[in-house]
Amino acid sequence: MSTPLSKPQIIAHIQKSLNYTVFDCKWIPCSSKFVCLGNFPRGTGVMQIYEMQHGDAQLIKEVEKAKPIKCGTFGASSLRQRHIATGDFDGNLNIWNLEEPNIPVYSVKAHKEIVNCIDAVGGLGIGDGAPEIVTGSRDGTVKVWDPRQRDSPVANMQPVEGDAKRDCWTVAFGHAFNDQDRCVCAGYDNGDIKLFDLRNMSLRWETNIKNGVCCVEFDRKDINMNKMVATSLEGKFHVFDMRTQHPTKGFASVSEKAHKSTIWQVRHLPQNREIFLTAGGSGSLHLWKYEYPAQRSKKESDGNSVGVAGSVSLLQNVTMSTQPVASLDWSPDKLG
Repeated sequence: MSTPLSKPQIIAHIQKSLNYTVFDCKWIPCSSKFVCLGNFPRGTGVMQIYEMQHGDAQLIKEVEKAKPIKCGTFGASSLRQRHIATGDFDGNLNIWNLEEPNIPVYSVKAHKEIVNCIDAVGGLGIGDGAPEIVTGSRDGTVKVWDPRQRDSPVANMQPVEGDAKRDCWTVAFGHAFNDQDRCVCAGYDNGDIKLFDLRNMSLRWETNIKNGVCCVEFDRKDINMNKMVATSLEGKFHVFDMRTQHPTKGFASVSEKAHKSTIWQVRHLPQNREIFLTAGGSGSLHLWKYEYPAQRSKKESDGNSVGVAGSVSLLQNVTMSTQPVASLDWSPDKLG
């Protein structure tokens, strides 16, 4: 059943001023709590946990860390443990037990430079197969980690020798619909998008959207690849239909000039993957709906199938802030 969205509204329930820069925020699964990650002006990292109580967000825990924290994910943890994995400015991948967040339960020097982005799959009952974490860094590499193995990544995607080093800004898991298949998509500062097939340890597809790629996300991680959205530095996003890959044309896509500024984030509504939200550098939020075409693929004269892109329509937009919206997260437990 599709979500009734005849007149959606974006309403700010709670606003709080913070004394630090927030880089990421995540709902703690199966709870009314969320965690904010960032850095204090004095150059240290901060992790805050808030709980929704009586229509307000109450700060229940704050921990200061040696290095600013850039990104976090719960995706490789069990629902029972709900450990958060974070990447910091010093290239470290840490996993924290939020009940006792003073010392990480897992720590590895993942990259030579800042960890810009992180994603995970195989935990929370999402996606078959091993719990894995992917990190992308300013050092140009994308690495996949299994937290059960201590020191080395299970996959390391780095630039070909002689190629210019590219800053990796965003990573996302997809295609984890059985215990063998899994893909990682990565976006870079020069507009490159690369899709890595982890089963075959190969580059499956690449394209360039002519502008820095700020965020990529599959509509769901735990299904046969369906759709993926990529957002860019210049206010445009691209929706790729990932069901049909043509040998030379790749995946069909539709693009939309959405914001007057950078689109920092895209997040699909967990309860209805045709709905997604984009967050802009001008403090705006845009809610979109994807409409599938009558036929998702057609036969070319050469006998190969090529995908057919659908269309996107704007459901609602609102300006929330005078500052860029750097992070957003839908609650997986409560619709909207």
